[in-house]
Amino acid sequence: MGNVAAFLLALAIVGLVVEMLRRKKLREKYAALWLIVGVATLVLAAFPRLLNIVAEFVGVQLPSNLLFAMSILMLLGVCLHLSWEISVVEDETRTLAEEVAILRVQVEALSAPPGNDSPSPAGSLATTPDTAGPHAAKPDTQHKGSD
Repeated sequence: MGNVAAFLLALAIVGLVVEMLRRKKLREKYAALWLIVGVATLVLAAFPRLLNIVAEFVGVQLPSNLLFAMSILMLLGVCLHLSWEISVVEDETRTLAEEVAILRVQVEALSAPPGNDSPSPAGSLATTPDTAGPHAAKPDTQHKGSD
C-alpha cells in the first residue's frame, strides 16, 4: 500500500512538472532536475527492493538512511545552484541600473536648451565633461578683466 502511494505521489509530481513546462511556468534547466528526481522516485516506488540492493552495495545498513542522505545532497545542490543563479542575476541587475543611469544623464543633457547653465535637476547623476554630451556647459575661458 505504501509503495502505491509513493508511486502515485511521484507520478503526480512528474505530471505537475510536465504541465508547468508545457505552460512555460518552469524553465527547462530547472525542470530537468525535478524530472530526474521524479523518475528516480517512480523507479524506487515500482521496485522497492532496488533501494535495498543499492544500500547494501554502498554499505549503508538502513535503506531509508541512504534515501535521506541522497535527499539532503540533492537539496544542498539545489540551494547552491539557486545561490549561483541569484548572484548572476544580481550582477546583471546592477549593470543594467548603471547603464540606465548613464543613459538618463545623457538624455537630460541632450534635452536641455542650449545656453542653459543651470545645475542639473536634483536626483540626476553628476557627469564628467567627456560624457555630458554636445549641449553641456563648457568652462568660461575668456578674459574678463583688463590686464
